[in-house]
Amino acid sequence: MEKPQIFRSPTAVVVWVVWLLFAVANWVDLAVQGRDHTSVVAAAILLLATGAAYVTAQRPRIIADEAGVTIRNPLRDHRIGWAGVAEVDLVDLLRVHCAWGGPPGAAPADREHHKVISAWAIHYSRRRQFAADARARRGARRSASAFQVGFGRAYGSATSASVSAPASSTEAEAEKIVKLLQAHATAARAEAVWAGSTVEIAGAPAESAPETAPGTTAVATTGWTEPLTSTWSRRALLALLIPALILLIVVLV
Repeated sequence: MEKPQIFRSPTAVVVWVVWLLFAVANWVDLAVQGRDHTSVVAAAILLLATGAAYVTAQRPRIIADEAGVTIRNPLRDHRIGWAGVAEVDLVDLLRVHCAWGGPPGAAPADREHHKVISAWAIHYSRRRQFAADARARRGARRSASAFQVGFGRAYGSATSASVSAPASSTEAEAEKIVKLLQAHATAARAEAVWAGSTVEIAGAPAESAPETAPGTTAVATTGWTEPLTSTWSRRALLALLIPALILLIVVLV
């Protein structure tokens, strides 16, 4: 992986851009025509709403690099090395199952700590995916049966089947992201197992691994074994607190 890969919701990006244009247009209008206290309050409300849009639409993303994966949610950031990613799945959101601690190369079930992180950036609708798959299957059956009757009906049925396919494009993209993240995690765990077996063959204790087990040192330096860290985003908090404080002052004045 030469450079970090960033995964976001295309819908959220569109919502953020549309809202930003809407807010700027209204601020300009209030600056030109607004001359009373109500206009100032309206401008402050727009600022607070823009902060909320930034936190919920612009900020959430998944960043995958050589060392691990970072999950940016509205207010918190979660970071873990690839070897600590036990599983990636989809429910309503993409979820990363984290398992860390314990001996190098240990199976996820044998790790000391476990936590599931839901990523706001990737949404998934099982109902919509199931409906799209059902429509595609019905279209395929109609196409197969119509082909036996005539080319014209077959063309119409095939067209209807192809129209139903884009309905599940969002879900298909989410499944593609899951497979990609899972592949990175699997490769990192295999590397960690190989490094652990190298230590055992060399007969060296864990403390002396950097001198006797180059594989272990390589895994450690890449950050693949980095444990889960969760931090509050100062920028996201300020994006909400500062507009809220401004609105409070404007209302009370």
